[in-house]
Amino acid sequence: MQRAALLDAARSLLSEGGTEALTFPALAERTGLARSSVYEYFRSRAAVVEELCEVDFPVWAAEVSAAMAAADDPEAKVEAYVRRQLALVGDRRHRAVVAISASELDAGAREKIRAAHGGLVAMIVEALADMGHAQPRMAAMLVQGVVDAAVRRIELGAAEEPAVITEAAVGMALRGVRG
Repeated sequence: MQRAALLDAARSLLSEGGTEALTFPALAERTGLARSSVYEYFRSRAAVVEELCEVDFPVWAAEVSAAMAAADDPEAKVEAYVRRQLALVGDRRHRAVVAISASELDAGAREKIRAAHGGLVAMIVEALADMGHAQPRMAAMLVQGVVDAAVRRIELGAAEEPAVITEAAVGMALRGVRG
């Protein structure tokens, strides 16, 4: 239960204040633990983030997968893939993972995040192949690039509303730059 409380506190700290807010003293204060107790659960901030990714990413991926499964045809599956990811941008689980830059993580943590993203991208390869794309794996990576760019735009608080960014991302994913 303490570990779950620490992870929840880490999500909140990252969501509220970004990377700088995630400190062991802040985790201790949020959970009512002694600072030394936090070190019993995690050896570093990177270890906290790595565990957040391990816990939260599968939940996030399951939500994307469920949205795609509810879609009727390949194009609708790609649309669901983009829309669900962008709908999750405001979720604390997502905001916490985005708040830490990969450069602060050790190689093992970065590899786990890359593998998780690879699993996410793999979800749309079949849909893109069913749409007749000649290189569905490459297309899936490019669609994820559109999603990643839209996520950054939403996270930065761009002038456009998130719904406008989402519509533009869906259009790019389904029709390319022709709109």
